[in-house]
Amino acid sequence: MTHRIGIRRRGVLAATLGAGVLLTGVAATPAVAAPPAVSCTSAKAGLAAKLKKDITAALANRKGTVAVGLHDRTTNTTCTLRASTAFDSASVVKVTVLAALLRDTQKQGRALTAREKTLATAMITKSDNASTSTLWKQLGTTKIKNFLTAAKMTQTKPGANGYWGLTQITVTDEQKLLKLIAAKNTVLTDASRAYATKLMGQVVSSQRWGTPYGRPSGVSWHVKNGWLSRATHGWRVHSVGTFKGGGHDYQMTFLTHGNTTMNYGITTIQGVAKVIHRDLAAS
Repeated sequence: MTHRIGIRRRGVLAATLGAGVLLTGVAATPAVAAPPAVSCTSAKAGLAAKLKKDITAALANRKGTVAVGLHDRTTNTTCTLRASTAFDSASVVKVTVLAALLRDTQKQGRALTAREKTLATAMITKSDNASTSTLWKQLGTTKIKNFLTAAKMTQTKPGANGYWGLTQITVTDEQKLLKLIAAKNTVLTDASRAYATKLMGQVVSSQRWGTPYGRPSGVSWHVKNGWLSRATHGWRVHSVGTFKGGGHDYQMTFLTHGNTTMNYGITTIQGVAKVIHRDLAAS
């Protein structure tokens, strides 16, 4: 799914790293500050330090700007990197569109229509853009914003003029959204949560890359990915997912831009996903 939309760039700056140069034993001063560090906390002894080390190592030689979010309810483990950095959403916003649709039908006291189910299924399982545009238009900005308010997704800014793929998103808000889908809450009913989870577990095989990579065989996956190339920041490549099994119940968000190709971004994301799944499985 690629949106080549020629609009003015948003104020999103990619972090850059200035490297010091060693000359006759004297280190030069870096031109800019070092990038932010991965931050992890956990109720499980040793797990936070292990995750921090392994996520940092997985990203050590990767170019571009990467934001990471992890939360495991079982061990109360959280890891973040650039949690509030904004990215063009690309197709991961489709989970927000689905949640807003489900919230709206709840408020109307009705079930999804057959047409809405067809559109929602194509939007999530195949990342169909036309279906997304139809639902985005049906909901309108007001209902989208009403959902964001209910979900406390205060850092998410809907794309203007129907350009849903240019919605501004952050790891913090995507993790809030995934929590609404994965855990009981007052925003989405259990039936709505089950429906969203079902669709995210039926994504076509060619779009199952990203967060599910390296998961243990007994862990269930639910995923939505996004990819978009623009003149600024190259390829945006994102992946969000929820996972359950092996004694863990966790969710991950990876947002990236500044990738030279789509595959480069996928490789970056999967390198981090693999070590997270491995470290949780071993804990």
